[in-house]
Amino acid sequence: MTFLVALDVDGTLVTYDEVMSEGTREAVRALVDEGHHAVVATGRSVHSCVPIWEMLGLEEGWTVASNGAVTVRLDPASEQGWVPEEVVTFDPSFAIQLLVEEFPQVHFAVEVLGQGYRLNREFPPGELSGDIEVVSVDELCAEPVTRLVVRAPDMSDEDFDRVVGRLGLHDVTYAVGYTAWLDIAPAGVTKASALEALRQRLGVGPERTVAVGDGRNDIEMLRWAARGVAMGHAPEEVRAAADEVTGTIADDGVQRVLRSLLRAA
Repeated sequence: MTFLVALDVDGTLVTYDEVMSEGTREAVRALVDEGHHAVVATGRSVHSCVPIWEMLGLEEGWTVASNGAVTVRLDPASEQGWVPEEVVTFDPSFAIQLLVEEFPQVHFAVEVLGQGYRLNREFPPGELSGDIEVVSVDELCAEPVTRLVVRAPDMSDEDFDRVVGRLGLHDVTYAVGYTAWLDIAPAGVTKASALEALRQRLGVGPERTVAVGDGRNDIEMLRWAARGVAMGHAPEEVRAAADEVTGTIADDGVQRVLRSLLRAA
């Protein structure tokens, strides 16, 4: 029977230096070759997933990007190599207005699907990829978006988490990352919500779902899966949400999980 295996990218499939082990690559390929669904499930934008697909040698399959706001089907016949199947947007203006009052020097970026970002001021080097366009805050608020990124480089993640919690952003879904970085998605949209829709579309039983991740934006996904696996280096609250904990990224922990599925298939 077929598994649906949801795989986070940064800190799970690849190191934070964008390195994927040969063992992980081979294990994912073996899983796909046996007919299982290896679904990249990430906070990354679609255009940032391209090098991951290339590392894995994937030309067909599915990816959940932008923390669940975008689901694409890989299609080698299409111009970009993928086609959007589900894109959920929201109006970012109220969140931007709330946050700019609290953080006058805040950095905002909104995702431009398949291309890059529009932002109000430059982010620290290397944090965003694709085409970058600096615009006014009013222009950022002008149309619905799939994702709003908020960055306050001078704040600690603890301070950021505390202030964001006080703001009470009830009409959006948000996750605070390892640093002062906030991803805001449409209300109710997470990796888990997108994966559940995909599971139903693919006809995979809920008991055949597996998820591996290491970030706070993976918590819902780990709880959704019949077998949720946290990486060994994940924060305590992420490990607490999982059914089990594997090795760290340095230990190539995801490979252990994938190999166990090959034995169980």
